[in-house]
Amino acid sequence: MVVSPLLHLAPRLATPPGAFAYLEPKHMTSNVLMPKATAVWLIENTSLAFKQIADFTGLHPLEVQGIANEDVAKGIRGVDPIAGGFLSREEIAKGEADETYVLKPLEQKRIDLPQVKKKGARYTPIARRQDRPDAINWFLKNHPEVPDSKIVKLIGTTKSTIEQVRNRTHWNSPQIKPVDPVTIGLCTQIELDAVVADAAAAKARTDARKAKEESKTLKGAQETVPAETYEQADEG
Repeated sequence: MVVSPLLHLAPRLATPPGAFAYLEPKHMTSNVLMPKATAVWLIENTSLAFKQIADFTGLHPLEVQGIANEDVAKGIRGVDPIAGGFLSREEIAKGEADETYVLKPLEQKRIDLPQVKKKGARYTPIARRQDRPDAINWFLKNHPEVPDSKIVKLIGTTKSTIEQVRNRTHWNSPQIKPVDPVTIGLCTQIELDAVVADAAAAKARTDARKAKEESKTLKGAQETVPAETYEQADEG
C-alpha cells in the first residue's frame, strides 16, 4: 500500500482558517525574553505604535494598549532592549518615522540579562513624615503629570495618602500647603529633576500618540464622506 506524502495534510486543509492560530502565531520574536517588561520600556521611552511594539514583543496589540493604560503589567519595571542587545536605536528611529515599519531584532549568540532589583518606597525619617503631605500637594499643583507611583518612590509615601491629599480628605487638609520636597529634605534636586523630566517626556509621547490617532480618525471620516457633501455645504 502506497501512502501519499500529502495524506497527513488532509485534516489540516479541511480545518477552518485560524483554528491553529494558538499553535502558530503570526509573529513572535523569540529573542525577547521579557516581553511585557520590554513593552513597558518601549511605551515609556519611544513613540512607536502599539502594533509595532506588539509585533516586536509577541504580545497582542490590545495587551500593549492595556500596558500603556496601566491596566496590564502594573508595577513591572521596564527593561531596555537596547542595553540588552535586542534592538538598535536605528531600528527604533525607523519605526518612529514609519508606523508600518516592522522592527528587526538584533541577532543574539548569548544573552545575559542583568538581575533587576525591585526598589521599594524610600525610607523617610519620622521627623520628616509630617512634611510629606505638603510635598504631595506641591506635586499636585505644579507637576500633575508625575504619576502617583513616582511620587511614592521619590518621597516615601503611599498612594492612599496621595489620594487623601488630592481629594482633601486628609485629616490635616486645612494645614496642608504646597512645599518643594527638596527644601524639606525628602529628596535631592537631581532626583526631583529626573522624575519631572521623565514625566514631561512621557506626557509628550502620549500627546503625540493621541494626536496621531486623532488625525487618522479624522482622515478616515473625511474619506467616507462624499465630496458632494462638502460642496453642498459650501454652497449653502
